[in-house]
Amino acid sequence: MSIEIKVPVLPESVADATIATWHVKPGEAVTRDQNLVDIETDKVVLEVVAPEDGSISELLFQEGDTVLGEQVIAHFVAGAVVGQEVSKEQAEAAAPKAEAAEASTESNDALSPSVRRLVAEHNVDASKIKGTGVGGRITKEDVEAFVKSAGKPAAAAAPAPVALSGERSEKRVPMTRLRKTIATRLLEAKNSTAMLTTFNEVNMKPIMDIRKKYQDEFEKKHGIRLGFMSFYVKAVTEALKRYPEVNASLDGNDLVYHNYFDVSIAVSTPRGLVTPVLRDTDTMTLADMEKAIRELAIKGRDGKLTVEDMTGGNFTVTNGGVFGSLMSTPILNLPQSAILGMHAIKDRPMAVNGQVEIQPMMYLALSYDHRIIDGRESVGFLVTIRDLLEDPTRLLLDL
Repeated sequence: MSIEIKVPVLPESVADATIATWHVKPGEAVTRDQNLVDIETDKVVLEVVAPEDGSISELLFQEGDTVLGEQVIAHFVAGAVVGQEVSKEQAEAAAPKAEAAEASTESNDALSPSVRRLVAEHNVDASKIKGTGVGGRITKEDVEAFVKSAGKPAAAAAPAPVALSGERSEKRVPMTRLRKTIATRLLEAKNSTAMLTTFNEVNMKPIMDIRKKYQDEFEKKHGIRLGFMSFYVKAVTEALKRYPEVNASLDGNDLVYHNYFDVSIAVSTPRGLVTPVLRDTDTMTLADMEKAIRELAIKGRDGKLTVEDMTGGNFTVTNGGVFGSLMSTPILNLPQSAILGMHAIKDRPMAVNGQVEIQPMMYLALSYDHRIIDGRESVGFLVTIRDLLEDPTRLLLDL
């Protein structure tokens, strides 16, 4: 029985997609629900699985080709393997190889799309790579280390001649759809908005003291560690309530004020920077936020974020401090009107009650669209966040 393999239905905001990686070849036996192909959109990677046991008889599109929603991309034969029949002796001889291939396939299915792509580029056997990720998962670093170690000579009988000059090489890699989309949106934000950035700094000692005092108890009760991001999101939500202009966006000639609080969290993934959304943050506790942020981070790492996870958001929080950034000017995440950048916490000498003390300080950066938000609102918004973080009791008492 012949079955058409189609591109999944694409969201209204996604016009087309790209064939990222074919995981099987025509004639190769596959099992039901085995991943056949990764299809990359502007936001997420979609996996198309085998509808039945069988094999692909024909590929209609190759890797890198652009496809549309519900377009037929391959023909599938259920319950049969396309190819010549083999003798009993050939089958017995091929059995060990088939078992190895099956093990490799199972291992490959557990890989994230970016890791699978890297494995395919270097033509290596994923089953031979030792994973160091969570649950033994293989990471990009594991693949790169394996490729590097495999390229080393075992032992040289004689020392190699000294090269007179260093090797000069280049590697040309096509941009992914996500990277193209990021580039387009960043340029659009720079060119179509009156973007301005204002700065402030916050003393993180009060929050650090709270984390140190209640970390164990918090983790025991909620099953999640208490981080900084939940405090940031909580403070942002309270500040958005007081400055509705920051929670607004432009739609043509109209200024749209949102009476709900959906905060985008910038997450670094193997495919690039994405901004999944925490919805209705005004109804969430710190524990709820920590759990939701962790879930989104894991889904982003594994390439499992959905279009729904990425859609919407009225304000963005990005934390470059986890990478060591001391200060930055974040770019707006359109159509939002503002974005808050958090940075590395550094001990610095500060004047406290007329005395010089060493305090853990962090710079805050608010980039905003000056067409919507005036200086008074932007500075007041940032000062509110600073005050809430320096006195976390305000977050609990709504002061």
